[in-house]
Amino acid sequence: MSGTGSGGYRARNSTADRALDILSMFTDAQPVLSGATVADRLGVARSTAYRYLQSLVATRFLEEAPGGGFRLGLRVLEIARVARRSYGLTEAAMPIMSRLCEATGETVLLTRRVGDHVVCVERSESGRRAARISYERGSTLAVNAGASALSLLAWSPPADARSVLEAAAPLRRFTPATLTDIDELLDRLTQIRAAGHAVTRAELDPDVLGIAAPIRDPGGNVVAAVSVAALATRVTSAAEARFVELVLNAARDIGERVALIDR
Repeated sequence: MSGTGSGGYRARNSTADRALDILSMFTDAQPVLSGATVADRLGVARSTAYRYLQSLVATRFLEEAPGGGFRLGLRVLEIARVARRSYGLTEAAMPIMSRLCEATGETVLLTRRVGDHVVCVERSESGRRAARISYERGSTLAVNAGASALSLLAWSPPADARSVLEAAAPLRRFTPATLTDIDELLDRLTQIRAAGHAVTRAELDPDVLGIAAPIRDPGGNVVAAVSVAALATRVTSAAEARFVELVLNAARDIGERVALIDR
């Protein structure tokens, strides 16, 4: 059959494909496009381009801009609203967590504060060499140990952080490296905030290295944290620096997706 491959898929030149190509041309830098620009980018005659454009106008995916040209229409806004309603923090984070998991080969966690508690919302497991850790989906975590919990507390007001730590007192010592003195912990939180991320070694689980960074909402508020948990003995200094960069990038990317959802 003409225009189809062996798997039954038609070549990518249908009207629907052209419509998607046109919609993808709109950006923050170019919110309005002329018919001539669309024709040039599609590599088609202007009459053909205008036929595609008028079809999109008729279905409200585009509308004619007041000063000439075309801009995205109300139907796009309606679809965007539906898409945002179908997403939550976990759905926004999971694609990026999966990429981080693949890049590091380690377990990736998504955590958030719920009142005076820190909760593991989601985790992405590496099939290669995941470390054995205490973090399970839905579990409540210690507030005084682990990169995830400390990164969430670090960006809380000091009085709020002290209140959370005092509410959990006496603080449990999980390993010899666990901090249980509240003043020492508050100093540690100041250091984490200055660094922009948290790194912990064997503070919650023996031999586990944790690297976490805060995820911010559009207002700059910390709403969650993303972290990598790895066996410390197999992470070199160079690998640790790389993991820190990857985690910071993941936190930024998740925050950007959350911002899109909250618009």
